[in-house]
Amino acid sequence: MDKELRTNRHSKYSLIYHLVVVTKYRKKCITPEMLLELEKIFIRLLESQNATILEFNGEEDHVHILFETPPQVQLSKLVNTLKTVSSRLIRKKFKNHLDEYYLEAIFWSRSYCIISTGEASIEIVKKYIQNQGKNQNRLNSSPPK
Repeated sequence: MDKELRTNRHSKYSLIYHLVVVTKYRKKCITPEMLLELEKIFIRLLESQNATILEFNGEEDHVHILFETPPQVQLSKLVNTLKTVSSRLIRKKFKNHLDEYYLEAIFWSRSYCIISTGEASIEIVKKYIQNQGKNQNRLNSSPPK
């Protein structure tokens, strides 16, 4: 087996997931500043669950998060926490901007996509995430002054 396994007290594992979350109604409301803030939020939340973010990027209406987690983490609860807490914090910090898009205190769609990355190499998934938006206006360009 050429995949590196992590260990904890009772298990060896390699659990890597690719999570995609989209804005409610796929509104194109994520700014470069919001994308940076979302990355910080997701890093902090994942670290609090002993999980590790491996790659993060997004576009105006969705984000991609590649992360690794120990087997003790309940995936559905983790995703719910990521979406709920990030929505609340982003709505608070970027209230004026998001009020232009939403009448209610919402940000993420209820649905999400999560894929285990067993079939594709991690490098392929990382490159896919890094190339998000390369053919469109990049969110990672410097923000307007």
